[in-house]
Amino acid sequence: MAQQEHPSVTLSSGLHAEIVGDRFVPGAFELVVDGTPQSHVSLDDPTALFFEYIQRMGHVIDRLKLPGEPLTAVHLGAGALTIPRYIHATRPGSRQQVIELERALVDLVRTELPLPRDASIRVRYGDARATLAQLPAGLRGTVDLVVVDVFAGARTPAHVTSAEFYGEVGALLADDGVVLVNIADGPGLAFARGQAATLRYAFGNVAVLADASLLKSRRYGNVVLAASREPLPVEWLPRLLAGGPHPSKVLAGHEVVDWIAGAPIATDATAVPSPPPARSVFQVRGRD
Repeated sequence: MAQQEHPSVTLSSGLHAEIVGDRFVPGAFELVVDGTPQSHVSLDDPTALFFEYIQRMGHVIDRLKLPGEPLTAVHLGAGALTIPRYIHATRPGSRQQVIELERALVDLVRTELPLPRDASIRVRYGDARATLAQLPAGLRGTVDLVVVDVFAGARTPAHVTSAEFYGEVGALLADDGVVLVNIADGPGLAFARGQAATLRYAFGNVAVLADASLLKSRRYGNVVLAASREPLPVEWLPRLLAGGPHPSKVLAGHEVVDWIAGAPIATDATAVPSPPPARSVFQVRGRD
């Protein structure tokens, strides 16, 4: 059988992006960039989060402020706008800004996976770090949530991993604001530990959410780091654990310090990109 063609675009980086239907979940689609699944969206139910790391982010977002209360959010990296859709669905009236380097990617997503007409989601185009300075001045010190999910292909660029970068992100945050960072790393988790150390230096408090076996450094996968100036409420922890996906692990307080194990803080002078995965790590569901 001939392979079905999917809506696609070539990005300015030369990478190939396409929208692939999920043949197992009606009304759901994946954004695949250079063979790497980067986002999963259900148009029928935007509250259905598929990727494990996105589910973990969703659990933290659910704990912010009062249930259903609108948020002010900034997203670095658009993907298929999965988290902005989730926030709009669960917290109507939220104000959201998205920064994305690839205009063609957003055009593809908006055409094939349209946003709700009433969603207050503003997309700005440019490098994630450089474009922070172009956000409205009124946002400084008022943002409830910053999501950092920046990838060039399957790797996070070095310049959005440093203490200086996180200092610029922190200028946006309200006193009780939270930064969520998606980290992709392999056995040993040296990059993830370094990012936890860097976020702890920049904000003071870090929680680590991941699959329990991943934290034992057995395989490549995603670690979610939640950073804040104020300690995350203790009552959050059992709820974050119960939310899964299972087996789930949440590290906080001294457990994070033990897990960091002296990993160095990344600076603009020392930061490196996240490690590349083996091509065998990713398998695209729904491809004909």
